[in-house]
Amino acid sequence: MVKLASARENRMYGPRLARNRGEYMNAGLCVFAAIVLVGGFVAELSKEPKSGLVLLLIGLLLIMVVNLHDLVAHLAGIDYRFPLMGFDTQLALVVFAVPVVQASGALLSFFGILFLFIQEYKGYGHFKLERHALNLLIAGPALWVLGSIHNSCQIYERADGHVQILQQSVHIPFLMGSSLFLVGSILNIHEQAGRGHHGLKLLGKT
Repeated sequence: MVKLASARENRMYGPRLARNRGEYMNAGLCVFAAIVLVGGFVAELSKEPKSGLVLLLIGLLLIMVVNLHDLVAHLAGIDYRFPLMGFDTQLALVVFAVPVVQASGALLSFFGILFLFIQEYKGYGHFKLERHALNLLIAGPALWVLGSIHNSCQIYERADGHVQILQQSVHIPFLMGSSLFLVGSILNIHEQAGRGHHGLKLLGKT
């Protein structure tokens, strides 16, 4: 959310009231998405794990929406002039690439969870979905790690000290969280190797 400060400095797109309302909604959705994801993971440990899958799908969908809004906010800052990215490395690798990579990671994870959800309801005859689901649940967090690394490379010359401090306080937790997702997915696929687990049991203990 701190990245939106750069877009505000570059170009005041839209009326101030509408702009601030959109940014507050974006920040609120980000927090809400995180809460929904945590609720989904907790629900997976309950007696009704299927409800956890639904919460995870909703949370991942919200993350995609937040990152797409982030992308639009930044592109508005340069009046959607894509050729400018050839002259500014940060513009291409951070402002444009990070939201795209993060949204793509959320999309892959969304499909991974969706495949498990489909298999749970359609029966255990769709074994190809199992392999795809596990692979997607690795690819998604891998993109999140890549996006968090790109995100740590951004520098805002126009942002004040408060924004800079907020940005720095986000980098490490963001990278750690993404890395934990990736490590958990890799450990899970190794845990499931050689076992006859299907459906929700594929999520394992990791």
